[in-house]
Amino acid sequence: AFLVLRAPSEIEGTWKGSATLPCAYVPVGDFVQQTLMWTVVHDQTSGTIFRRDDSGNHVLLSEYRDRVSVPSNTPGNVSLHILNLEISDRGAYTCQVTWRASNNSLVTQEITTKLEVVKVPATKPVIRPGELGLRVPAGARASLTCVASGSPPISYRWFRSSPGGSAELLGSQAELAWDSLQPSDAGEYYCEAENR
Repeated sequence: AFLVLRAPSEIEGTWKGSATLPCAYVPVGDFVQQTLMWTVVHDQTSGTIFRRDDSGNHVLLSEYRDRVSVPSNTPGNVSLHILNLEISDRGAYTCQVTWRASNNSLVTQEITTKLEVVKVPATKPVIRPGELGLRVPAGARASLTCVASGSPPISYRWFRSSPGGSAELLGSQAELAWDSLQPSDAGEYYCEAENR
């Protein structure tokens, strides 16, 4: 068997994240890739997203412009990479490759993968301490990093609990850092992670 396109039947992407729709074959010496086309069928619409031929790469559907790419320096890998996924990107994506044989005949194959786009809530965050850990000598640099996964963008907020149960908002970056820790910085800190 030669020139067999390989791709999974279905993949799942995260809303606002990126996805790669795999499509690959093992190159065979006598066959030269002539054209590559990626087409999509959505619920109501269909069209050609990407075409590669002698004249170069062309993104033909405006809603994918600046969001899609196909590797160009890895022979046999013609996977479609999509950035900033929208719910409307879900659909059936077909990778079609045409090769020219040494006797000038053409061989075409295609394979279809379904893309599902899901909204993923932010996970409960974990706190990662800096190199020195959670017991840090006074005067040292230190940091705490809040880490969560889910559909981007994820926003973070850091709090320090105060006596009497009130909480003081310290910052809205993933990392909370100190240049020179003071004894008064000792205490209980917590972070929140949130997405849409």
